[in-house]
Amino acid sequence: MNVLRALYELLYPPKCPFCGRVLEKWEEGLCALCGETLPRTSPQETREVEGCDACLSPLWYRDGAVEAVRRYKFRGARGHAAVLGGLMAECLAERWHEPVDLVTWAPLSARRRRERGYDQAELLARRVGELTGIPALPALEKTRQTETQSRIEDEAERRANVAGAYRALPDADVRGKRIVLVDDIVTSGATLAECAACLRAAGAGSVAALTLARAR
Repeated sequence: MNVLRALYELLYPPKCPFCGRVLEKWEEGLCALCGETLPRTSPQETREVEGCDACLSPLWYRDGAVEAVRRYKFRGARGHAAVLGGLMAECLAERWHEPVDLVTWAPLSARRRRERGYDQAELLARRVGELTGIPALPALEKTRQTETQSRIEDEAERRANVAGAYRALPDADVRGKRIVLVDDIVTSGATLAECAACLRAAGAGSVAALTLARAR
């Protein structure tokens, strides 16, 4: 197994998600420079999202974070979920001190998932669950295809775009549960608000949002 891993890393050396540089053997997950210069948010810089008790993000969506998200979502770099989800798990542990029963995510539509080959929010949520010991389970589904939110600038249009596009899974056990809802980026908060509303309508006790990055 170690030989196979060494061969794989020789052919596909691990790269920093943020700058794309091949990592040195002593660098874990991201390069030393990016580790020092990431556009980190502070606990005082809060973001309100309707229906969520908090919205936590370790990074601002700028500089290297933009490129990391693009590699992860659009260039097939699904392996970066380990590092990116790790940053999110650290943020959750440091800034959210309420009990959590369940981690879930804002899902892609079935068509978009087939096209991409994976659901980026799901991989992040499962990594957060793995590192925190909190169960990460599906609780929502997207019921219709929508325009990509990043292509819409007007906030009212963003809300209209996702209105009614999600619902709680019929067999999801969320009643009374304290839930962390994961997505990759929060911009207007429309997607998270719609998903939070579905979870609360299904009986969730509380919902806190957690994203990798926050747009200003």
